[in-house]
Amino acid sequence: MAAAAAVPLGGVRRPGPCPRAGRDAARAGSGNGAGGGHGGAGAPGRAPGKGPSSGRGGEGTSLPCPALPSPAPLLPVPARSPCEGHCPAPCLARFTEVMAMALPDSVTTCLSQPVHYMICKLGFEEKDTYDIDNILSGNGEVCWPAVTEHVCYLESDQSVDYIKSIRSLGPVCESVNLYFKSLTKEQFGIQYASWFHWTNCTEIFLEVFDALQSAQATEVALGLMKLTSCLERALGDVYLLKSNDCPFLLRDLLASEQLADVFGQAVMDVLRVFIGSPHGLNLRNVLWHGFASPQEIPAKYCAILLFLTAGLGQLLQTYLLQTKSVLVHRPYVIFICLEELDAFPDLNSEILSIAEELIKLSSFVLKIMLPFWIAALTAFKQSRYADSVILLLPQLEAGLRLLFTTTNKCPNRLLTAESSALYTTFDEMLAKHLDDEEVNQLPVVLEEPAMDFLWDFLNHQEGPRIRDRLSHGEINLETFPREIANQIVGFAVTILCRFSDEAMFSLKVLECMKSIHLWPEFAIVPEEQGQEIKGLEGNAEANALILMISEIISQLQHYMPQNCCSSDDPINNVLTERLLVELCDTRICTLYSPRAVLEVVVVLRKISAQCHQVSQQVIAGAGLRHTQWLNKTLRSRQRHNYRRMLNSIKFLSPVLRLILLLITLELVNVHSVCKKNPFDYQQYLKFLKSVLQYTENLVTYTSPDKNKWDETMELTKKTLIKIKKISDRKLMLMHLVMKWA
Repeated sequence: MAAAAAVPLGGVRRPGPCPRAGRDAARAGSGNGAGGGHGGAGAPGRAPGKGPSSGRGGEGTSLPCPALPSPAPLLPVPARSPCEGHCPAPCLARFTEVMAMALPDSVTTCLSQPVHYMICKLGFEEKDTYDIDNILSGNGEVCWPAVTEHVCYLESDQSVDYIKSIRSLGPVCESVNLYFKSLTKEQFGIQYASWFHWTNCTEIFLEVFDALQSAQATEVALGLMKLTSCLERALGDVYLLKSNDCPFLLRDLLASEQLADVFGQAVMDVLRVFIGSPHGLNLRNVLWHGFASPQEIPAKYCAILLFLTAGLGQLLQTYLLQTKSVLVHRPYVIFICLEELDAFPDLNSEILSIAEELIKLSSFVLKIMLPFWIAALTAFKQSRYADSVILLLPQLEAGLRLLFTTTNKCPNRLLTAESSALYTTFDEMLAKHLDDEEVNQLPVVLEEPAMDFLWDFLNHQEGPRIRDRLSHGEINLETFPREIANQIVGFAVTILCRFSDEAMFSLKVLECMKSIHLWPEFAIVPEEQGQEIKGLEGNAEANALILMISEIISQLQHYMPQNCCSSDDPINNVLTERLLVELCDTRICTLYSPRAVLEVVVVLRKISAQCHQVSQQVIAGAGLRHTQWLNKTLRSRQRHNYRRMLNSIKFLSPVLRLILLLITLELVNVHSVCKKNPFDYQQYLKFLKSVLQYTENLVTYTSPDKNKWDETMELTKKTLIKIKKISDRKLMLMHLVMKWA
């Protein structure tokens, strides 16, 4: 990291990067970095020592750019084909084990059960309607005594009883939310804008009102993150009226005697119910650390904090008049040498469109957090760079936490911790060792360039510490530099690529092949009983389908590894797991790939998923019927249905194995789709979608409530004819490249 003192904006040239040894020493010497902090301790942490949050004003604080990693940039400029150059994308099977364990689709919440209850349910238990006139005077001022009376205290030590306080304040929050919804933006501005001047962020708070009016969960969550950031900064300015050194943590700031002297202890207790204390709702932390999905943050909590911020402005005005004091706002942090932030190329509209596709494919993205990702990319395209980064950083932390807990085999740390424990944040995830002194496995998965970027941008004390400074309100949101947003979004695109569905595709294909190999076990019945199933053997139609499959495989053998081919028995000797394992080890790069490539990958992935579901249904159904047959509990119609199932298994097994081989070969050659002209591409895509439709129909026909086994034969025949026709005409992607060497 470049060691440099604060310099004026647009000042001197950045010194060269320090040696890697120096940076590593800095990492080893700091147990608590600046990037994440401990959520359980109250807020995203600040670095030890005096920083921009300390002191009383003075000149603007300027920050040098980070020393970027010495290896090639993570995102190469796409001057050549997507697979050339320094491509960071892994081979198909590289992250299979990691992402198989992670399964982001299965995560329905990142809030532990007690935290989820406190945020999503506790404040809704009291159903009484609260009259807004009780807490709002005729001139629009907040009646603080009517608010503070809802804060409850423990009899033992007179500390705040957060559970009872949240429950009691719930109807008050709802009343405020409904009241704000009754106002127009103009009415709200006239009545409240002046009360936000003390924050030095009046426009931000007016935007939060707009978010509440939109009723869009993602916008409300974004508004709440911006509100808490600006509020903390403003409260720090007020603190400096009474002292010279502002606390690092929001928890300590809200619990300080200095703020209690200005606003009153009861008022500060109300704030601590909502933010700052790990025993309360702790809304700022669960959002900034990426634990809460958009739907898990009730809008009424954003509304009450907006309301209370205006009330604080009213109290502060009285205090300043009484003490004849002047509130001084600390200057914002200024980043310099932005032109040297060149780890990633400029993100144009084409790259952003690709990113929008990747977030739907990547196993790095928790599906419950997908709206945040979409909103972040939308904000970047709309030049709302601060919003983009505010939305994106918590999601990077959430995705990395998923990897961290998976690779280190500590799934319990994926959720928010209780008030007695620490959150798993960037500090822990980027450290060399875990709490038990075991080596952290996350750097092994991410690899050095990605770790360097995260350290330089988020944790290094002399770096910009983007998340830290944003969450603490140290950056002017209205002038947030595009250059920094470009780097964060560029890094996110890289991570999305590295953990895109190519790895999951490989996993699904291999799992499906393994499950299909189990089918023969369920197709065996004792010989004396098998004779009772008329028509089980000698099915001419099934044999014809199998013959057609053999002919197609013979045509495809030229495009497979030769050591996996055999002309003696194509179905049993070619359609093997060993072949798919070798194909799935092929390196596939989708970084900066054209939309056509991504479209094909999406269809291939869906086909694989449908095949897997068919196989699972067949195993479950055949296993049940086999047991019932042996126990002689099948009725006449069920025995007939069982016979049709066994006939179908005979040809469905090689058909599905053929499709798995076909889509894997197509994925290996997916970049060849760029060689097709628009007409041929559309015809090819239409063919793939017809195969997808076939597998979707198989899912329906083989389901326990349908059992349309006879229909599967006719459907399969039509699909095999299509596949053979395309193969005969050499219109698949594998036909556009050289035969396998």
